[in-house]
Amino acid sequence: MTVFQLITSDYKKYKKYGGHFFSIVFFTQGFWAIFQYRIAHFCMTKITLFPINVLFKIPLFFWQKIIEITTGISIPASAKIGHSFYIGHFGGVIFNANTIIGDNCNISQGVTIGVSGQDDNRGVPIIGNNVYVGANSVIAGKIHVGNNALIGSCSLVISSVEESAVVLGVPAVMISNKGSKGYI
Repeated sequence: MTVFQLITSDYKKYKKYGGHFFSIVFFTQGFWAIFQYRIAHFCMTKITLFPINVLFKIPLFFWQKIIEITTGISIPASAKIGHSFYIGHFGGVIFNANTIIGDNCNISQGVTIGVSGQDDNRGVPIIGNNVYVGANSVIAGKIHVGNNALIGSCSLVISSVEESAVVLGVPAVMISNKGSKGYI
């Protein structure tokens, strides 16, 4: 998908949850953060000529920091996020620079996706498609979150999650296989 198509898919996802163009574009911090990420990711990955890419990277870094401070949402340009991404509420969302998130995912406030583990087990999670991550959850380590999974609020996910699983707790354990249907 082109950067314009990705931004459009994100906008349509926000529109699905209510609001109109003006409120989404000017008053929705989650949309600001994902819009900034899409532009920065495009510039970091597609513009590779040396003098030109430096001219883009420096202002993008400052733009990213302004959005991060304003919204409380940190999405590094090097992360990989699929289409139709949605951040439900303001603040406290932090992604590691190597984060990989699939298509059509919803993330709530206070979510951290980070590095953890030791030696060969050290790494960053890979999150599948159609995943819902509840508020104040932490997903850390070299793990995989399967497609259609749901991670309950305030959960600590440190081991892989099966496809269509519902996990909850500290550490998170599977409580159901109903998945994220109805939450996305």
